[in-house]
Amino acid sequence: MPRTGKALLLALWLLALAGLGLLVAQRLKVSGDLRDFMPAPTTFEQRLLMEQVGDGPGSRLLLLAIDGGDDATLAGLSQGLAGALRGDPRYTQVLNGSFDLAALDEQLLPYRYLLSPTLDHERYDQAFLADQLDQRLDDLSSPAATLLKGLLPRDPTLEVLKLAERWTPAHTPDVREGVWFSPKGEALLVVQTKAAGFDPAAQGEAMNGIEQAFRRLSKTGGAHLSISGPGYFSVVVGEHTRHEAEWIGNVSTAGFILLLLLAYRSFGSLLLSALPIASAALGGIAALVLVFPQVHGITLAFGFTLLGVAQEYPIRVLSHRRAGENAVASVRALWPLLLTAIASACIAYLAFYASGVNGLQQLAVFTITGLLVAGLCTRYLLPRLLPAQVRDVADMPWLARARGFFDRLPRPRWLPAAVAVAIVIALAVAPGAFWQNNLAALTPLPPDLLQRDARLREALGAPDVRYLLVLQAADAQSVLRLSEQLEPEVDALVARHAADAIELPSRYLPSIATQQERQRRLPDAVALRASLAAATQGMPFRQDLFEPFLADVAKAKALPPLTPEAFARSALGQRLAAMLVQREHQWLGLGTLSGVHDVAALDALAKDSGGAVRVLDLKAAAESLVADYRVRILHALAIAAVLLVLTVSFALRGWRRAWRVLAPMTLATFLVLAVERAAGVEISLFHLVALTLAAGLGLHYALFFERDTDEVAEQRRTLHATLVCVASALLVFGMFAWSSIPVLRAIGLTVSLGVAFHFCLSTLMAPHARTD
Repeated sequence: MPRTGKALLLALWLLALAGLGLLVAQRLKVSGDLRDFMPAPTTFEQRLLMEQVGDGPGSRLLLLAIDGGDDATLAGLSQGLAGALRGDPRYTQVLNGSFDLAALDEQLLPYRYLLSPTLDHERYDQAFLADQLDQRLDDLSSPAATLLKGLLPRDPTLEVLKLAERWTPAHTPDVREGVWFSPKGEALLVVQTKAAGFDPAAQGEAMNGIEQAFRRLSKTGGAHLSISGPGYFSVVVGEHTRHEAEWIGNVSTAGFILLLLLAYRSFGSLLLSALPIASAALGGIAALVLVFPQVHGITLAFGFTLLGVAQEYPIRVLSHRRAGENAVASVRALWPLLLTAIASACIAYLAFYASGVNGLQQLAVFTITGLLVAGLCTRYLLPRLLPAQVRDVADMPWLARARGFFDRLPRPRWLPAAVAVAIVIALAVAPGAFWQNNLAALTPLPPDLLQRDARLREALGAPDVRYLLVLQAADAQSVLRLSEQLEPEVDALVARHAADAIELPSRYLPSIATQQERQRRLPDAVALRASLAAATQGMPFRQDLFEPFLADVAKAKALPPLTPEAFARSALGQRLAAMLVQREHQWLGLGTLSGVHDVAALDALAKDSGGAVRVLDLKAAAESLVADYRVRILHALAIAAVLLVLTVSFALRGWRRAWRVLAPMTLATFLVLAVERAAGVEISLFHLVALTLAAGLGLHYALFFERDTDEVAEQRRTLHATLVCVASALLVFGMFAWSSIPVLRAIGLTVSLGVAFHFCLSTLMAPHARTD
C-alpha cells in the first residue's frame, strides 16, 4: 500500500478509536454492587441473603473508634462527631452512648406513650405519678440534673429515656463522660449508613464524610479515628485491588513492550501491533455500554485480563512474516488457524454468558466482542500498515538451535495415558475439600483489620453478620404481633446465654393493637390533671410546670396509631424499615442477633413456631449459592467444550488432527487442577475463570504446533511466535501469581501453570517436524 494510503488508513483507524472513546466516556456508568457477580437466588434463604448482603442492617453499620487522648478529650470528639453526622442525610442512625432528645422527631414525641411499655404494667394515677416525681427530685440532685431540667416539664416519667434505653443495644460498652468507651480506652460510635453495604462508591463517600467531619473538629491533636465494618471493607478491598492491579499492569506492560522490542527490534511494528489490542478494549467497552445500563468495575478488570488472548494475534503476524513477503499475503495464509483460535476462544467465553449471571454476561460480551474486533483488525487492517521491509525471524541462529532442541525431544505414545493416570492419582489423594465455598477465604483484608473488627463488634455488641431470626406473616401488623409474642421467649434465650442480644422489630414499633391498648390505659385530661395535682402535694414544683406533659398525654390519647410507613419517615424509622420488609405476597421481620452461642436453642424456638419463625444462617446460604453458581458454570463449560470439539474438528477437517489439538489442551487443564489440588488449593470460581483463559491460550499453541509444514523456516517462525506468546503470558500472569490479593493470585497462578503445561504438552504431543 502506498504511504499516502497507509497514512489515510491509520488516520481513519485512530479516528474510529477516538469515536469509540468518546462514546465510552459519555455513556459508561460503572457499578460496584458485588451482587451483580452472584447468580439469581432460587431458595428463600438465598434470596434473603442477597438482600441482606447489600441492604441489610448489619451490612450498613460502620464501627468507629477514637483513640489518642484522655477520656474528656475523646468524649468531646465523640460528641462533636456524632452531632455532625446526625445532621447528614448519608447516615440514618448515629449512636455513641449519649442521650439525644432529637432522636425522636418533634411530631413523634407524643407517641412515646404508645411506644414505651410502661403502660403495659402501670397506670398514670396518683400513686405512680407521686413515685415518679419523688425519683425526679432525687435525680435533680445528681450529675444528671442538667439533662433532666430541660426534659422534666414535658416528660416527668422519662418515657423518652426509657425508649432510648430500649432502642440501645442490650450489650453496650462502658459509659464514661457520657459516651461509650472500649476496654482499651477508645471512644466508640456506631453509624448506620443510608447507602447499601456493598456499594463501594457510596460507602466511600460515607466514610469520606466521617473523616472530613472528624478533621473539622477543633483540637483533635494526636487523636486518631479508626473505621471498620462491611462497607469499610468493601472500600478497602476495592482500593487495594485497584492499586495492586495497576502496579502489576504497569510493570507487566513495560516488560511486554521490552519483550516485543527484543523479539522484533522494530518500534514501529510494536506501536502498530498495539492498535488491535486498543481496538479490542474500546470495542468491548462500547458493546457493554450499548447493551447494559451499567458496567461493573470487576467486568472491566477481568475483561482486560481475558483479552490477553488477543495479544497473540499481532504476535503471530509479526513472527510469521517472511523477508520480502507482503504482510497481507502472510496473514491470509495464517487466517484459517487464527480464525479457528478466535472462534474457539469465543465459544469458551460463551459459557460465561450462558451462566445467567449479570456480571459474567457482561464479561462475555466484553471479551467476545474484543476478541472479534482484535482478530478482524489483525486480519484486515494491521497488515496494510506494517512496513514492507521486515527481518525474517527464521534467520536467528538461536532459534535454529531451539527448534533443533524441540525436534529432538521424545514424543512417546504413552505420554497422554501417563499424564491422565498422574492426574487421577493426584486428584484422588489431594488434601482438603475440592471446592472453595467460603467467600471469606478470598478476602484480601489483612488479618489485623479482621481482628480489630471482631474486637469492636464484641465491645459494641454489634449485630452478628452471620445469623438472622426471620419472622414471616401475611402483613406488617401480623409480623409485629408475632414479634411481641416472641419477646418473652427471646428474653429467656438471652438470659440463658444462647445469644448476647436479640433485637426484634417490635422493639422499635409495637403493633397497632398494642398501641390502642396503651391509649385506652391513658387517663383523660381531667383525671390526669387531678392525679398530678394530688401527686405534687408537698413537692417543690410549680403548679404550671407540667403543662407540656399534660398536653402531650392529651395528644397521645387522640393520636391515630403509628404505622410502619409513618415511622419510617423518622430517623429511627430507617432502622425499622430495614427490619420490616415486604417480599412478594408476605412480610418479613428480621431479628438481628449478637454473640450467638447456642444455635440449637434458636433452632428450637423456630421449630416451635410452626414455620412462622426460622433461623437464617447467612454463611450456609452463601455457600449453597456458590455451589449452585458453580454447577451452572460447569454445565455451561461442558456445553462449550462440546461446541469447541465440533468447531476444531470441522476446521481441521478430521478427528485425528483435532485430537492433536484438543488432547494437550484438555490434559493441561486437568493437570493444572491436579497440581493445585495436590498443593492443598481449594478450587474457587476464580480458578474456573482462569482455567478457561489458560485453555484459550493453550489452544493457540496446539493449533500452530499441529500445523506441521515441510518448510524448516516456517517451523522456526511457529516456534518463535509461540515462545513470544508464552513469555508474554508468563510475564503478565506470573506477576499476578505473586500478588497479595487472593483473587489475583488464584488467577495468576492458574494461568501461569496452564500456559507452561499447555506449551509443554503441545510440544510433546505435536507431530514430529521435518528435519533440516
